[in-house]
Amino acid sequence: MRVFLTGAGGFIGRHTLHALATAGHEVLALERDRPVEGGPCEVLRGDLADLGSIRDILQRWRPEACIHLAWYVEPGVYLDSADNVAMLQQSLELLQVLLETGCRQVVTAGTCAEYDAEAGWLREGGPTRPETLYAACKLSLGEVGRQMALAAGVRLSHVRIFYPYGPGEDRRRMVPALALALLGGQAFPASHGLQVRDYIHVGDVAEGLRVLAEAGAEGIYNVASGAPVTVRGLMETVGEIAGGGHLIRFGEKPPRKWEPPFIGGDPSRLRALGWAPKRALHEGLAETVDWWRGNAD
Repeated sequence: MRVFLTGAGGFIGRHTLHALATAGHEVLALERDRPVEGGPCEVLRGDLADLGSIRDILQRWRPEACIHLAWYVEPGVYLDSADNVAMLQQSLELLQVLLETGCRQVVTAGTCAEYDAEAGWLREGGPTRPETLYAACKLSLGEVGRQMALAAGVRLSHVRIFYPYGPGEDRRRMVPALALALLGGQAFPASHGLQVRDYIHVGDVAEGLRVLAEAGAEGIYNVASGAPVTVRGLMETVGEIAGGGHLIRFGEKPPRKWEPPFIGGDPSRLRALGWAPKRALHEGLAETVDWWRGNAD
């Protein structure tokens, strides 16, 4: 299958490229300036803001499917950034180009933060209530994209990704920041850690995206482990693997602006397509810490 992959140099993008290439798919990888690694592909250097040049290439390349991951996700900034609105507009313009070029399957990346977090276990048919501009724009992408695809007779699946972690994540995010601090013998200030989150290895996220593209799936799909844990439990596991668990300073940081007590996802709908997480949390964290041991600089 000929797959157009956006955000191919990003955290999830690199692993998705690997999943697609391993499965034998032909990939056109869009990336502005980061290295594109993970498997053989044709690299398209560009930006969604320059859709004119991308349109010409897509009309010649004729993708059968698109996995759209490109978005603005700078840690500490992205949740309320106005860049989310620009990304939403560019994403919908990209979808229109894909429809015009005959692409028949689109997978868009959303977030579990689209849901009403007070609903308990989060299922695809549950209520939504985004609390950030990022989540609101992701929800809008799924809703508007679905209507555009329906009108064109194209299959679109919108993926609500829970809490991915794994090798290559931005070092400013929690798991790598914690691992690097402990490996370096430094104290790590943390919240109380009693909040529950659904962590999933990025490789399993990538496999879920691949399965959806191959299956011609439509609708909303959770990509979650279905086995949520407390943040404290995850941090203590990282401390056990990396050493220096006594350096984690629980309770030193206040809760963040958006900090629901429980976020757990039901991935039954995706499991019905043959997908299942391959890595237990301890195994995935051990792989991640080991990766940072060799990539700390």
